[in-house]
Amino acid sequence: MSSRDDDILDFDFFDEEDAPAWEEPEGIEVQPVPAERGRRRRGGGLGPPRNLTPLLRLIGLIALAILVVVLLLVWVEGCTTNAKRDRNETYLAEIGAIGNASARLGQQVGTLLTTPGLSAEDLDAKLGGYVQTAETQTQRAQDLNAPGQMVVPNDGAVESLRYRANGLRGLQGAFKDAANEKDASVVGELLLAQTRRLLASDVIWTDSFQEPAKAVLANEGIEGLDVPSSQFVTTDDLVTQSSLAAIWQRIQGASTGGTSSGLHGSGIAYVKALPSGQLLSTQTETTIKVTSELAFEVGVEDTGESQEVRIKVTLTIPKQPDPIVKTQTVPIIDPGETKAVTLAVGALVPFGEQTTVKVDVDPVNGETNTANNTAEYPVIFTL
Repeated sequence: MSSRDDDILDFDFFDEEDAPAWEEPEGIEVQPVPAERGRRRRGGGLGPPRNLTPLLRLIGLIALAILVVVLLLVWVEGCTTNAKRDRNETYLAEIGAIGNASARLGQQVGTLLTTPGLSAEDLDAKLGGYVQTAETQTQRAQDLNAPGQMVVPNDGAVESLRYRANGLRGLQGAFKDAANEKDASVVGELLLAQTRRLLASDVIWTDSFQEPAKAVLANEGIEGLDVPSSQFVTTDDLVTQSSLAAIWQRIQGASTGGTSSGLHGSGIAYVKALPSGQLLSTQTETTIKVTSELAFEVGVEDTGESQEVRIKVTLTIPKQPDPIVKTQTVPIIDPGETKAVTLAVGALVPFGEQTTVKVDVDPVNGETNTANNTAEYPVIFTL
């Protein structure tokens, strides 16, 4: 290479004299850029930014936290619902037991008032015990720890039971006050005023306990629980003036060592097959189609002038080796009244041959004419 060539190659793009002076500020140390970092910057960003991974981790943690909270809320809600159901189920079982006991007490009262030969002294003693029982039942209901919104329906149940206790107490007092009364209709009105409380107690139980309790369960989304019923008065004969007057007359007669005055009698008014409704005849054979629901309805009539109670009705169908025998009882019947009892038989009857359906109505105390207390009806049972 010649000296001329050296002169040609020996030059700068910028004149060294014109180049700007650059001095580092005092106290600042410039860190060298790593070669690898420089290469990534020059590579045009082919990989994801380094700050994206922490962001994704944060989003995942937030989603996980939300899921945990949601699951926790669902679990807590489920536990709360189960706890509500358990508390309500326990309460309904407790108030139901009280209601059932009260209903049985009502049946006992009805049985007492229809007991043949019942004296005024026995009546007073029995009613006194019933009053104490009713008051105990009222207190038991009042002491229940009704859950949540069930407090209001429970107050309704307590009110119903209180009406029953007051009605029984008033009934006991009315019988005492009527001891020297001569007019049976007046006594009937006195007794009716008390038995109306017993009848009202059934309405209160339904309207102030049952329906509100059902509404509470519906509002709280609780299904599958039954709200118990409780019926104290099971027969209309205890809530009519005439029947109550006749009950008093009968008890007065027993208290004086006899029966109430007037004629006494009972008899068979009719017999019909169910469900067909065919009337049976003692003179003409009746063909009866047999079903599993076969039964016989017997109409019993009070043919006397006095109220009668506990009239036993027996139906017999001859069959080998053992006859079919069914019984029912008419609890109470007033003079001139006809009451029906149903005796279920079913399909196990003798087929294809003539047989009989025999009906017997037990004579009442003081009855002298028993000709219409027994009858036989010729029948043929077919499929």
